[in-house]
Amino acid sequence: MPLLPSQLATYARHHAQEPRAVPGDSSPAWITRGANFVVVVSRVQPGDTLQRDHNVDEYVLLVPDTAGLSVQVQAGTESLQAGPDSLTIVPPGTSTLRVEGTGLVVRIFSSDVTDLLALADNQATYATPNPDAAPLVAWPEPVGGYKLRHYRLADYATEGSQMRIFRTRKLMVNPLMKRPVARDVRKLSPHVHADFEQGSLALSGTYVHHLRYPWGPDMTLWEEDAAEQMGSPSLLVVPPKVIHTSRNIDAPGVLVDIFAPPRWDFSRKGVVCNGDQYPMPAETVAAT
Repeated sequence: MPLLPSQLATYARHHAQEPRAVPGDSSPAWITRGANFVVVVSRVQPGDTLQRDHNVDEYVLLVPDTAGLSVQVQAGTESLQAGPDSLTIVPPGTSTLRVEGTGLVVRIFSSDVTDLLALADNQATYATPNPDAAPLVAWPEPVGGYKLRHYRLADYATEGSQMRIFRTRKLMVNPLMKRPVARDVRKLSPHVHADFEQGSLALSGTYVHHLRYPWGPDMTLWEEDAAEQMGSPSLLVVPPKVIHTSRNIDAPGVLVDIFAPPRWDFSRKGVVCNGDQYPMPAETVAAT
């Protein structure tokens, strides 16, 4: 039978659409979902506030490397200033973000945040869930309990690696190193995930995303290979079982990869920057 809409890639070209109002926020945003995550990209001005009341779980705040942009984060009795090029994990409950500067602010939530799911531009895509996607399962609680956790991304650069991987109980976020030149077409990395989606959020640059769908015995149901060009900001959601790789064709290229739940392969390798703060589940319940 033909693939379900949720088994096809989502190409959310935010750059070609106007953002829209979000309840609780003074700035407009683009909202796009995957099976287990929701991405909110807000176009902010000085003095804007982004409010979440009684959020059911943690979320990830990304402040891009934009001169003059910072966010005052208030969560319960805690507060901090999130400057440019940073990642902050905001605990469950009520939080307020107060913006200084102009640019984009990114929040990444789990799909348990149902009010944002309902606002996603591609909500209808998941009317029938993708049967290939593993369910969202929370990993153990963080060491020391829930609290604001802030990371300056420049502190996590590793020689020879593009990756800077962080996880929460339900999310894994990888703000890749900025690419100062177009990606070498002789050094791409096509790969496939058996049972989880990948969200690739472009915050700077123009990207071409190459996708190849699996072939079944019935050739009439095959999907053509895709090579979709997207500017910034934009979000690609790659379904499980689809071979994919991305390349920026201009510079700088800034891409953030998003997964939910956290990936076992990266976690087992010990490459998660805050892995000491977020324990892994027992191996007996590891996803295959």
